Amino acid sequence: MSSSIFPIALCLLSAVTVAATNQFVKRGGDVLSTRMIVSIAMALSVVPFAPFVPLPTPAVWAALAISVVVHWFYQFAMIRALHRGDLSLVFPVMRGLAPLLTAITATVVLNETPGWLGWIGLIIATGALIVFAMPEEKGAKHPPLKQAALFWAMVTALGIAFYSVADANGTRIAADASTLFTFVVWLFLLDWIGITTVMFWARRGKVWSDIAPQIRDGTIGGLLGTVSYGAALWAFTLTEAANVTAIRETSVVFGAIFGAVFLKEAFGPRRILAASGLAFGLILLEFAP
Repeated sequence: MSSSIFPIALCLLSAVTVAATNQFVKRGGDVLSTRMIVSIAMALSVVPFAPFVPLPTPAVWAALAISVVVHWFYQFAMIRALHRGDLSLVFPVMRGLAPLLTAITATVVLNETPGWLGWIGLIIATGALIVFAMPEEKGAKHPPLKQAALFWAMVTALGIAFYSVADANGTRIAADASTLFTFVVWLFLLDWIGITTVMFWARRGKVWSDIAPQIRDGTIGGLLGTVSYGAALWAFTLTEAANVTAIRETSVVFGAIFGAVFLKEAFGPRRILAASGLAFGLILLEFAP
């Protein structure tokens, strides 16, 4: 495999596995329980590396604090979205709208803005999202988009934008301190605490009975999530970050396919075309100079 194809293969692996993680979360039936197990499995997967990475510097600790809180916000919003709508619908919205919100947030916080070709990609992606999210015609067998599902999918997209900018800032601080892997390991080690706290508060007295049926799907989802993050991290060392992010956003298409095939969720020709247009717009955005 050539050196130019290998990073693309890694990014596609990352896209497929991040979509599959959400498919296992949805398939478990109890999104909160399954998502908690996913987070714990991802944390446990990096425990063997913890003794071998340097401790975070004060600056890295500060960046971690921001990233962890924002990740918790994203997780909770995603749980609400998946509880209220088809995976094949909410996943493209929450992943697809994120680049637009990320571009706006990054412009304000990091002083980064897309070029004109990037903004064209944003317009295409946003238009595809509108088409994808439109209610089905009367008499169609596909379920219409519920307002609650759309709202929480958009809040999730906002969470993705916030954690993307926070993580970008954190990795840059960590890289400057030669502790990039430290940032990654500690983010995973701390990420599970928020959702686990909510689980124990919301399901007092029945935590074990709720999580027991979800252990298999949650563990598989967590391992897939680790593979996704690991593949993306490896790809970052081989090609430009914008290329990695763009190809990972094709996860919206994989998520919709998984929802239709494995969860028997509605997925008609209009959604296929809209998801394809969305992926094209995101690729155009991320590859723009």
